[in-house]
Amino acid sequence: MSDRLSVLKTYKLYVGGKFPRSESGRVYEVTDSKQRWLANAPLSSRKDARDAVVAARKAFGGWSGATAYNRGQILYRVAEMLEGRRDQYVAEVADAEGLSKSKAAAQVDAAIDRWVWYAGWTDKIAQVVGGGNPVAGPFFNLSSPEPTGVVTVLAPQKSSFLGLVSVIAPVIATGNTAVVIASEKSPLPALSLGEVLATSDLPGGVVNILSGRTAEIATPLASHQDVNAIDLAGADETLAKELEIAAADNLKRVLRPQPVDNAPADWTTTPGIDRMTAFLETKTVWHPTGALGASGSSY
Repeated sequence: MSDRLSVLKTYKLYVGGKFPRSESGRVYEVTDSKQRWLANAPLSSRKDARDAVVAARKAFGGWSGATAYNRGQILYRVAEMLEGRRDQYVAEVADAEGLSKSKAAAQVDAAIDRWVWYAGWTDKIAQVVGGGNPVAGPFFNLSSPEPTGVVTVLAPQKSSFLGLVSVIAPVIATGNTAVVIASEKSPLPALSLGEVLATSDLPGGVVNILSGRTAEIATPLASHQDVNAIDLAGADETLAKELEIAAADNLKRVLRPQPVDNAPADWTTTPGIDRMTAFLETKTVWHPTGALGASGSSY
């Protein structure tokens, strides 16, 4: 019996719940740590970036309007599916980052655990950052968090999966939608994540994943008038400064690069809630308490 031909995987973008090729038709070679060819990844264009923003904006109303409990259920379902494809991600992370199978497995396990961790926060973050405020007068004064809107996320360049999950999950856990630019050198785990998101209960457009030249895609997104915030985790110092200037045009929220962003091992530490609160707005409501009877007592 003759040997089978290898069935090579065609990696595609993930935009609006679908898997388009780049509208430009361009691709670029992705290699492992030893410069061996792994796959051709789509080389996204400005048009692809604009399409991703349209999809994210369209999905924002339904996703932000869902109950926090429902968002948590959906994020947990994603974690279940990642667990089922664990071996695939171990192989992809090992190739992407030049790790042994055991070290890659530790990274994947930590990423799945991280996804579960953020799933648990969806219906708790409001109690931490919101609440009743004491005021002088017969009023209820209540503050509650609301999502910022469409967030562009530059995924970390060196941590292809754990870092990726660590920047996507907090954005969508709080009701935002995301346009994600995968690691330029190691985009394959991110593009494979799109396959999991598409077959989970996550509505199309909540997460959109682009691959290609980080600076080429990020520049139009930073100045896009319908993008509300940007996480610069995957930008170097020069690019981060340029994008921050572009983002000021419509007063985007900007999360500057953090020390963890370029050190893969540091992603294993407990993340805290900073990446969730970075893309939350606070809405404060005043309401009169009313008076009961001649005594002037109120409730």
